Amino acid sequence: MGTTTDLNFDYVLSQRKAFDETKAGVKGLVDVGVKNVPTFFHHQTEKFEKASNIGNKSHVIPIIDLADIDKDPSKRQGLVDIVKKASETWGFFQVINHDIPLSVLEEMKNGVKRFHEMDTEAKKEFYSRDRSKSFLYNSNFDLYGSQPAINWRDSCRCLLYPDTPKPEELPVVCRDILLEYRKHIMRLGILLLELFSEALSLSPNYLKDMGCADGLLALCHYYPSCPEPDLTMGITMHSDNDFFTVLLQDHIGGLQVRYEDKWIDISPVPGAFVINIGDLLQFITNDRFKSAEHRVLANDVGPRISVACFFSPSAKTSLKLCGPIKELLSEENPPKFRDITFGDYEAYYLAKGLDGTSALTRYRI
Repeated sequence: MGTTTDLNFDYVLSQRKAFDETKAGVKGLVDVGVKNVPTFFHHQTEKFEKASNIGNKSHVIPIIDLADIDKDPSKRQGLVDIVKKASETWGFFQVINHDIPLSVLEEMKNGVKRFHEMDTEAKKEFYSRDRSKSFLYNSNFDLYGSQPAINWRDSCRCLLYPDTPKPEELPVVCRDILLEYRKHIMRLGILLLELFSEALSLSPNYLKDMGCADGLLALCHYYPSCPEPDLTMGITMHSDNDFFTVLLQDHIGGLQVRYEDKWIDISPVPGAFVINIGDLLQFITNDRFKSAEHRVLANDVGPRISVACFFSPSAKTSLKLCGPIKELLSEENPPKFRDITFGDYEAYYLAKGLDGTSALTRYRI
C-alpha cells in the first residue's frame, strides 16, 4: 500500500494530467471563468516574501546605454566595466539604445499575444511536449515533475538558430515577426558576447568562437490575469539553463531578482531588454559571473507578455566535454566545477524542473 504522501501525489498528478489533456492551458481556466485557483497551482506561503527595493534607489539594476558603442572606444570600455560589475554581482542588467526598432518589439509582443489568444481548437494543433519540434505550445514544461505546485503561465517555444524554422511550421499569427526578431536578437547577442568576453579580459570573439551563440531558443510566455495571485506564482524561483538570456517584457511587471538575499523588483523600462547571466556562463567563468535566481509574480492584471531568448549550445556543442575556461584559472583560482557535457547538464535541469534549487550544485568539485 502506498503512503499518504504517495497517494496525495498520485491525486495531484491526476489533476495535472486532466489539466494537460484539455490543451487549453491556464488561459483555458480563465476563459471558463474560474474564480478560484486550483489547488495544484497553490504555492507555499514562504514563496511570497515581498520585494525589498520599493523606494530604495540603491537596489536598481544597472541600465547600459549602447548608443554609439562602436564609435567611441572610451565609451565602450566604460560599458565593459559596467557589464563586468553587473555580471559579477547582480547577474542582471538592462540595455537601451540597442538599435532594434520599437516597432519590432511591439509587434513581437503582439504576435505572442495573438498566438495565445487564438481560438483554442486552432491553438491545440501546436500543443506538444516534444522538444524536437521547431515550434510548440504548452503549459509548464515540468508539469509532471515532483515540485509541489505548478505555475500560472502558458508558453510557446520556438527554435530560432542554428536552423531557421520552416515557415509552414510556425503559426501564421506570429510567423513573420518571429523570423524577423531572430535576426535582430542574434546581432544583439553577439555584441553582448563581445562585451562579456572583454569583461573577462579575453579577446572580443572568445565566447562566440567557443559556441556561446551556436543555439538560440525563444520562450514566449503568456501570464493570464489571476483571480487569486497571492496563492500562486507566474514562475517560481530559478536560474536559467543557458549562457545568457535576452528578455523582452511588457509594461505590467512582476519580474524579480534575488540579490543579497532579498527580492528586488525589475521595473519595466520602455524599449529596454533585460539581460541575465545563465548557469552555463557561471560554469565556464568558474563562478566569476553570477547566474542570478529570479521569479515572476502572478497578478490580477493581465495578460502579461514576455519573450525570453536563450543563447545556448547547439546540439553539436552539447556533446563536447567542457569545463571552466582555462585562461581564467590559476593556482589561486582552481576549477570549481568538474568537466561535463552541456547535454548532460540540460537533461538534469529539465528532469529536476523549477524546484527552487540550482542545477550547478550537482557539478561542483
